[in-house]
Amino acid sequence: MTRASRTAAPPAPGRTVPTPDDGWDARQVTAVAIVAVCGVLVSLTQSLLVPVLPEIQLDLGSSTSGTQWLLTSTLLVAAVAVPVFGRLGDLYGKRLMLTVAGAALTVGSLICAFSDSLGWLIVGRAVTGMSAAAIPLGISLIGSVLPAHRAGSGIALVSATLGIGGALGLPLAALVAEHADYHALFWICVAGGLIAVVGVLLAVNEPPRVAKGRMDLPGAALLAAALVSLLLPLAQATTWGWDDPKTLGLLAVAAVLLVAFVLVERRVASPLVDVVANAKPALLLTNIASVCVGFALFAMLIGTASYVQAPVESGYGFGSTVLASGLAMLPSGIAMLLLSPVSAKLSDRFGPKTTLALGAAVIAVGFGSRIVFTDSFWQIVVGTTVAGAGTGIAYAAMPSLVLRAAPRDELAAANGLNALARSVGSSLASAIGGTVLAASTIALGAYELPSLSSYRLLFGLCAGAAVVGGLIALAIPTSSRTDDALPAAAHAA
Repeated sequence: MTRASRTAAPPAPGRTVPTPDDGWDARQVTAVAIVAVCGVLVSLTQSLLVPVLPEIQLDLGSSTSGTQWLLTSTLLVAAVAVPVFGRLGDLYGKRLMLTVAGAALTVGSLICAFSDSLGWLIVGRAVTGMSAAAIPLGISLIGSVLPAHRAGSGIALVSATLGIGGALGLPLAALVAEHADYHALFWICVAGGLIAVVGVLLAVNEPPRVAKGRMDLPGAALLAAALVSLLLPLAQATTWGWDDPKTLGLLAVAAVLLVAFVLVERRVASPLVDVVANAKPALLLTNIASVCVGFALFAMLIGTASYVQAPVESGYGFGSTVLASGLAMLPSGIAMLLLSPVSAKLSDRFGPKTTLALGAAVIAVGFGSRIVFTDSFWQIVVGTTVAGAGTGIAYAAMPSLVLRAAPRDELAAANGLNALARSVGSSLASAIGGTVLAASTIALGAYELPSLSSYRLLFGLCAGAAVVGGLIALAIPTSSRTDDALPAAAHAA
């Protein structure tokens, strides 16, 4: 038999011919782009106001602690919305809940855009916080519009948007702050939210629902109380102090409520969070590693803008403008975007836990360079970019671990819990980072600034958190699902 005849031979009975890869079609590209835009927009809300908070405080004549509630309100509502929307997505439709999340972004931003009082701005920011659920919902949904062999890349991109938006928010806000009123930021989010909602409705399909049961409203209320009791003292720790009775009391209440939540959820037929499944090593260790990586990401944000804006007399700063400090974060956001598909390919070849550990190691290297190299602006940018690259690799690998380990009728809820773990890590970074930077200061005229040693301690904590996260990732047991089952799981999501 000749080579030509062998090539032309029909397939053996019972075997299928693989479908040729004809490339990305317009609908697939549009769907991924729309869901990714949703992810970038909602993650922007976490950092968008940071550079303009002083301007808002001056414009409204509000106190520093009152103005901080523009960030705290978003954080608290987001923490509650992420697991609740995830379970609602499993029960009633992920596309539906993604649309609701996009609408929350639009409505909340619209309230802020028309507001000139602190109270209404806080209300708008609280409504906006519900949109944080868009990222885990998008991760669970994107497989429905992609063929199995592309689901991993699409999911990795959507997952990485949690870091991309945070890194891009600072330069965007700084640019607007220098050339326009801060209300322009809210109008940008309104326009983006409208585009995202229309795009989801037109370009994203609703996958078949496999979850059964009903919404666990008592469990949702109990979890909401526990998360608020945990995150509120973390957000206010630098204002209240760690030894304040409010801080200690709320943390104690949070511990009690979380224990009560676990005990109650174990007895509910249709729980908000399947604590039995999420307590299994594969999911539990993934979420703990996510806390560590989330810590490193947010500390990178708070440890870069103020660092380069500090005057040269501080011994480390460069007296940079708000815009220049924001632009220092831009390469890290670009690195996250470019490396998300690379992370997907690494996960396919070496496994997602190895990829997560690799990303954590790169983060540690980036923060290590921030400790050693402090002489020039470009060194700061390089170190931050390396840390951002590692974050992009790590964030993009997390959904693959969740998809391999979570029950298929609870994928949105499991991705929501993983996103919540990252958010808790960021909250810890904000609380601990603020305390570390305030513990050692230097006096420059009438101002006190964090010392170089306090920044180095913060970066050391970030590097250490990343190393711990990487070691935990390596300890994640291999799922009983085969690697070939991952795209199918993603597709079923």
